[in-house]
Order: sequence, then structure tokens, then C-alpha cells
Amino acid sequence: MSGKGSVVLAYSGGLDTSCILVWLKEQGYDVIAYLANIGQKEDFEEARKKALKLGAKKVFIEDISKEFVEEFIWPAIQSSALYEDRYLLGTSLARPCIARKQVEIAQREGAKYVSHGATGKGNDQIRFELTCYSLAPQIKVIAPWRMPEFYNRFQGRNDLMEYAKQHGIPVPVTPKNPWSMDENLMHISYEAGILENPKNQAPPGLYTKTQDPAKAPNSPDTLEIEFKKGVPVKVTNVGDGTTHSTALELFLYLNEVAGKHGVGRIDIVENRFIGMKSRGIYETPAGTILYHAHLDIEAFTMDREVRKIKQGLGLKFAELVYTGFWHSPECEFVRHCIAKSQERVEGKVHVSVFKGQVYILGRESPLSLYNEELVSMNVQGDYEPVDATGFININSLSNLDNTLTIIITSYDEGKNDRFDVDMLFSLHLKSQWKRDIRKEDL
Repeated sequence: MSGKGSVVLAYSGGLDTSCILVWLKEQGYDVIAYLANIGQKEDFEEARKKALKLGAKKVFIEDISKEFVEEFIWPAIQSSALYEDRYLLGTSLARPCIARKQVEIAQREGAKYVSHGATGKGNDQIRFELTCYSLAPQIKVIAPWRMPEFYNRFQGRNDLMEYAKQHGIPVPVTPKNPWSMDENLMHISYEAGILENPKNQAPPGLYTKTQDPAKAPNSPDTLEIEFKKGVPVKVTNVGDGTTHSTALELFLYLNEVAGKHGVGRIDIVENRFIGMKSRGIYETPAGTILYHAHLDIEAFTMDREVRKIKQGLGLKFAELVYTGFWHSPECEFVRHCIAKSQERVEGKVHVSVFKGQVYILGRESPLSLYNEELVSMNVQGDYEPVDATGFININSLSNLDNTLTIIITSYDEGKNDRFDVDMLFSLHLKSQWKRDIRKEDL
């Protein structure tokens, strides 16, 4: 064992973390490489061999796809979580899942340190480190891209490439795309490089999870998605009968169908937690279908006032997840509240997936709060229309007060000397306006 002890590095096999692995060894650490299989397309065995060749003491490849879906994606679907109205949080959800396993390995291996390759300008450094400090505050984090001895030495990709050549680190033989990519089961993100200019359109060939909607099939796929307690439990393709009912298989299948039809693309500018705006392009195929389907079945089965409260909780949940506070008391509390709100969110939603869009076709539920007879324009049922008069009158009082105040104030200031006295006094009698006024004063 080295003098400084062991460090568990969140390792991807790419240029940055490969250089960090060698650099950590130079600093006197024993490096344990940890690769999280979270649904990305990756040659994990090749990455294992590479890490060992570069001097990693051990390599752990952990398949956390199933727990990612069940423990992180499903709560996000229940909450209808969107950050700044558009971002479905694919990276934000993945980081605490990855970091949690990293901490488990560090504790199991007796490592005093963990490390990552996140930059000093992004959100991921916060997500990794808040997870670590929440779960194991005794473990210290080594963040090379925030250490002057590292970032002054490696000021760009060319410096990393030169270091790689000097230390026998395999480098790509083909030019890297002029943007960065990060993929997991829920989505893939593209940023940096030529995308940093928000005016630049996404270049041809950038998207990898979804078909160009203009080139998507000319026939839709119709799906029946079943929910229980706000969680999707079954998906059936109405056209060919394909059915999936386990969480991971269901999500993978929806990724496939949505990707085929070009569903889930967004190009946005967002506010990073650290304080700057960034441009990101995202593909979230399955997540987009489930967002719309869940929203529909929730509106069908949830009490109106409960839903208002839940919407506020969903906004808070999205903010907490985006800013790295998944493993915090407040986020745990919000998740429990949202889960409670989902107890009646049960039923089936029929959707059509076609050329980049998700269309709701219908829904059914044994717990529906929808009363077809009550709402019908053709059947009176138990509803008495005359009762609406009192309802409207009561709800109009605040408006009457406001209107009366404006008119009287305007008259007092000499801005309005023409009004109907009888109408005004009638408004006054109906209102709760506190000014003592007689008709002859008007």
C-alpha cells in the first residue's frame, strides 16, 4: 500500500479520467477504479483492461441500471419533475446513484478518499461530493479539476493528450467530436465545444438516441401504459402485442420505441447551481413518454387541492435533485410526501408516439375521480345549476371590492366624474368595502 492510502476513482475509461488515474498514482495514492454501468453504451471489459494497464490496484464494474430506474427515475416520474420547465434531470438523477455506489466501495475497501473527473465549473462536482459527504462524511474528496497543481498543468485537451502519450495512455485514433457527451439509461447530454455558442444549431449526426422526427416512421406506435401508485408497471404495444412489466425492461423498451419516433429532444439554456448559464442538448426518449402519460393519469385520479400541493413539491424536488441534494433530509421528506400523493394514481393511459410527439388518446382507472354523468351536458344528474349563482356571487366579492375602490379613488382624485350612481351604490351594498358611504354622497 502507498503512503497516502487508497482512493476510489469514478472512472469512465475516457481521456480525462485515464489521465487522472495516472496522476493520482504519481501523487502517491493506490487507485481503485470504479465503473458504473448505468445504461450507457460502453465496452466495460476493455475499460477494465485499460485501467489495470494504467496501474489501478483494483477495478470494480457495477451494474446499477435496475436500481437507477427503480430508486431514482421512478420517483422523478411520480413527481413530474422538470428543472426550469423543460429539463427531465437525466444527469442529475444519475450522479447520486453513481456516487452512492462509489461510497459503498470506498467503505468496503477501507479507502479514505474518493475522486472524480468533474470540472470546476459544472454541477456534477456538487452532486458527487454532496452525496459523499451525506453518506460518509469521514471520506475525503479529491477533485483534480479544482486543484491548481492539476488545472495549471492541464489547461486544455492538448495538454492531456501530451501527458497521455508520455505515460502510455491509449488515446483515440480518430478526432473527438467537438462537443462532450454523457450517456445513461435515461438520457444523453451534449454540451461544450461548438455548442457553447447558443446560436449554433445542433450539427448533423449529433443525436444518437433518437431518430430525426422528419425521417421517423410514417405510422405511429400506440402504447398502453399501466400505472400503480404513480409508477409504470406495464407497457403494451397495442399494434404488435409486445408487453413488458419489469422496471428495467419496460424502460428500455420505451427508449427503443420513443427513439424510433424521434421523441425526447430538447435544446435549452439552463441556470447551473454554481451561478452561470449553460447550453445543453438532451435526448430523453422513455422519460418523455412517461412524463406525459403520468401527468395524464395523475390529473384523472388525484384530488384538485392535493394536486396543487403536489405540484409545488414537484418543483422543489426538481430543484433539490438538480442542485445535488438527493441524499438530504429535505429531499427525503419531499419524496415521501410525493409518494403519499401517488397512492391513488392508478390506471392505464393510451398514447400514440409519432414523429417526435407523444399524443394522449385516452385513459381509464378504477380510482378515477371523473364523473361522466355529473359533467355531462346532456344529463342533469344530481347537480343543480341554480346553485352556481351563489357560488359565483361569493367568489365575486373580492372583485367587487377592488372595482369599487378603483372607481371611488378615481372620483376623489378628479379623474372620473361620470358614473352610474345607482350601479355604484348597488356594488357598494354587495361588497365588503369598509368606507362609510351614503347614496346621496355620490
